[in-house]
Amino acid sequence: MVQVPVEAYDCDVLVVGGGIVGLSTAYAITRAAPGTRVTVLEKEPGPARHQTGRNSGVIHSGIYYRPGSLKARYAVRGAAEMVKFCAEYGIAHAVTGKLIVATEREELPRLHALVQRGRENGIPVRELGPAQIGEYEPEVRGLAAIHVGTTGVCDFVGVARQLAQASGAEIRYGARVVRVDRRPERGVAVLTTGGDVVRARVLVNCAGLYCDELARLTGDESEVRIVPFRGEYYELARPELVRGLVYPVPDPAFPFLGVHLTRGIDGGVHVGPNAVPALAREGYGWGVVRPRELAGTVAWPGSWAIARQHWRYGAGELHRSLSKRAFLEAVRRLLPGVEGDDLVRAPAGVRAQAVLRDGTLVDDFLIREGSRAVHVLNAPSPAATASLPIGREVGRRVLDMLGSL
Repeated sequence: MVQVPVEAYDCDVLVVGGGIVGLSTAYAITRAAPGTRVTVLEKEPGPARHQTGRNSGVIHSGIYYRPGSLKARYAVRGAAEMVKFCAEYGIAHAVTGKLIVATEREELPRLHALVQRGRENGIPVRELGPAQIGEYEPEVRGLAAIHVGTTGVCDFVGVARQLAQASGAEIRYGARVVRVDRRPERGVAVLTTGGDVVRARVLVNCAGLYCDELARLTGDESEVRIVPFRGEYYELARPELVRGLVYPVPDPAFPFLGVHLTRGIDGGVHVGPNAVPALAREGYGWGVVRPRELAGTVAWPGSWAIARQHWRYGAGELHRSLSKRAFLEAVRRLLPGVEGDDLVRAPAGVRAQAVLRDGTLVDDFLIREGSRAVHVLNAPSPAATASLPIGREVGRRVLDMLGSL
């Protein structure tokens, strides 16, 4: 292999993506190998503008995820680490616990399965009857529930900013990647919209909604495509109706958790999200349409397979998106006293969901390696919760790669 002088590189590691996963990766690398030169490119004018900054701010316990999976291991570990990180740096957070509530008899077996899954993942869970639900949430009704004490909330944007600062990395905002020139014997050169060229020994792809496109720009064809799903939220005008966090029993066939109630660190209560196909990767409303991105989603066979397999579920989500009354009815299953005027539109988010060619929704975090590149190809929720362990894992792979050059 051709030996290239270190001076020929602008940095050792180039991270593309200034969300919480990209910044956690930069932080992990500089902590594990001080002196490693890390540059982060972010196309927005600041950090955490998309998935990191457009969610309900929940520190997930890890109860939902398959035992032994990366999601389960990293969420459980990451939740504890996130609370510690927030406390260390004075970032707003609270360990509130949450209720998962069954409102129909057919949900009871799934609720009991969650109890077992939680215990397998090492999460303390308390089973509740109808009267006990009221002790935690007087306005919530259900047949049974479980209380998960390790769930919390925090300011993930504040966490991202702190990671950026503590990493010591060079952060370049307003730097969208338009071309990647990778040469296995030499390194990786990236061209940005401003005309700057950044040369690195190794590239890390944490581009979130655009991670599959960046992988292809790098020359690594991915087995997945990102299919964007918009999550639409309301704010509760009477936040006193909810003390903490209240969730329905999720359908295990989908990665979405259903319409839930989340009291955030600011005292406001988020209601949602539902999940509908977005017409652009950053399609935060029905009016945001990007024909090229939409065509790419439609051309992916997995998108059609999802539509065929899950059209009933999708139709219900679409109905709740277009009808506030339908959304209200979904909320009333948990919170009967809520009224239409209590729901005030709030900013939406978009989930970067990786989908296989056959329509399978990738259920776990997905990290792939190429020559001089590490790609994070699926990191939706609970990635913010799990960001510190994810960053360490990506950082470990990067440092192993640097050591072999």
